[in-house]
Amino acid sequence: MQSKDQAGKPSPDEHATRSEILRLVQRQGPISAVQLASALALSGAGIRRHLGWLETRGLIVERQLPVKNRGRGRPARLFVATEAAHQQLGASSHALAVDLLGYLGNLIGPGATEGFAEHRAGDLAQRYVASVEGAGIDPKNRAEALVAALNNDGFAASLRPGPGGTTLQLCQGHCPIQPVAAAYPEMCEAETKAFAGLLGVHVQRLATLAGGHHVCTTTVPLAAGLPLRPKPEQGAK
Repeated sequence: MQSKDQAGKPSPDEHATRSEILRLVQRQGPISAVQLASALALSGAGIRRHLGWLETRGLIVERQLPVKNRGRGRPARLFVATEAAHQQLGASSHALAVDLLGYLGNLIGPGATEGFAEHRAGDLAQRYVASVEGAGIDPKNRAEALVAALNNDGFAASLRPGPGGTTLQLCQGHCPIQPVAAAYPEMCEAETKAFAGLLGVHVQRLATLAGGHHVCTTTVPLAAGLPLRPKPEQGAK
């Protein structure tokens, strides 16, 4: 007996499974069907059926990347979330926000949007600082704490090893303000500065959803330099 009706409408269980698959693709993509099946304890046939459903509706797309040590460099079948998937998470007020920032920029000047971006990033840092500072001074521990805080705000964040083992890559699979950031890149720039301050190291933003990439990627060096936000107890007493 099939779990969906003749019109192809998924059952509640299927809908929940597909929502979870989409969340994982947004957070961890590029990701393979094998990885998704393992994470969700699904059969190969089951995960392929769900991926096909998401793909035909334009929510995910296949991306082929060469994988070393895999039969003459045969490409792995990996999936990433599409723009439509990111928009599905909501944000009906984005158009209004873009218009409002444009109005403020015309009324006050270019500094208005930059000031708002700094204000928003500062508010984000203020919310996260206790969690990050509580993780100690090690950049990896602080980055893990930042990822947890970002996930609480719906950024679908994850942490991955960077090339060479000397860096980490902080990835954000969802941006709640993506259309606004696309119109005003200073939003991303201010957020990057906030991350640097929270982590105590100089970070580098490599890619953004607002810039058309499938994920926001920020490189975090593992070697701690001079803290950008020294803990109070580290100062002279």
